[in-house]
Amino acid sequence: MLTIATGAARWFELAGIAVIIAGTLVAFARSAVILFVGQRSLQEPQSALAPVFRRTLGRSILAGLELLVAADIIRTVAIEPTLRNAMVLGLIVLIRTFLSISLEVEIEGRWPWRSRS
Repeated sequence: MLTIATGAARWFELAGIAVIIAGTLVAFARSAVILFVGQRSLQEPQSALAPVFRRTLGRSILAGLELLVAADIIRTVAIEPTLRNAMVLGLIVLIRTFLSISLEVEIEGRWPWRSRS
């Protein structure tokens, strides 16, 4: 059981890293298309370059952070369930939640709990 949990945590970490890297590459690719091809392919002007890049990169970072939090939870709950590790997990989740909310505000331009209007 411990081996399975360790492997699962490791796979979640690798998936989180892969999502962030892939999202970064996609953000650069979309930006390159907008920059070099412009309105003909994506129907977006070159002035949309920065917002498209930031939105794509921000979403990939958010998804990667969620996977990394899942890895931390598995590692803390299943592998080393000590009070110290639980406190460290709480701090990590708190920091990553703050980062997630900050990224969401940056991407959407509004607080996550505000309705779209």
